[in-house]
Amino acid sequence: MGMEVIRAIKKETDIKLVAAVDVAQVGIDAGMDAGVGPSGMQISKDLDRAIKDSRPDVVVDFTHPNAVMNNTRTILENKVHAVIGTTGLTDNDLNEIKKLCSSNKVNCIVAPNFAIGAVLMMMFSKTAAKYMPNVEIIELHHDKKADAPSGTALKTAELILQSDAAKVLIKGKPAETEKLNGARGGSMQGIHIHSVRLPGFVASQEVIFGGVGQTLTIRHDSLSRESFMPGVIIAVRKIKSVEGLVYGLENLL
Repeated sequence: MGMEVIRAIKKETDIKLVAAVDVAQVGIDAGMDAGVGPSGMQISKDLDRAIKDSRPDVVVDFTHPNAVMNNTRTILENKVHAVIGTTGLTDNDLNEIKKLCSSNKVNCIVAPNFAIGAVLMMMFSKTAAKYMPNVEIIELHHDKKADAPSGTALKTAELILQSDAAKVLIKGKPAETEKLNGARGGSMQGIHIHSVRLPGFVASQEVIFGGVGQTLTIRHDSLSRESFMPGVIIAVRKIKSVEGLVYGLENLL
């Protein structure tokens, strides 16, 4: 994802790459690593030092659930705006980020998914839940993804639960018996979420609604990581115009 961000920035005339950080590619020219030619800057392993030396307007983080909060603290405490694409953040994490934004007078955009089509899928699902509140979510990702369920699935369920019709029907579901523990997937306030991890996938999700004599499936597929870049560029451009923490790319569209 870091290399994709570098490639995306290279195409823009109003955004400039000033530093790159990665724990595995230290010392390599960032542009050469991303396949866009020499950039004149070597990849660093020290985020704090890189920020202090380059003084960026915004830092984009696509790292790992185990690292993202430390990175976010470092970015915001340096009084730099943050665009966070790493999933796995908890409600407590988001509350801390909100406080860090306020105390340091900077902004942070956290998006479970930067693909425009995925954001539309979530928005359409929220609308559909008003009329077809019986719903389950299946999310499919590559086998190296570190967290389950995906941030996109959790955000989708959160939006669906904002529908009063969905809340009433979900609470009225009968008790079930699983012959194999976990067969019905995880449950977020009654919405079942199923996670698939297999080689070949990048990121896909199906939201399946069931009604009398019919089903409705809303599906999105990211076929390459390039699909996330238009959303990243939107977030980078709009970060200065938002206030504090913004959770979800749909708030910028």
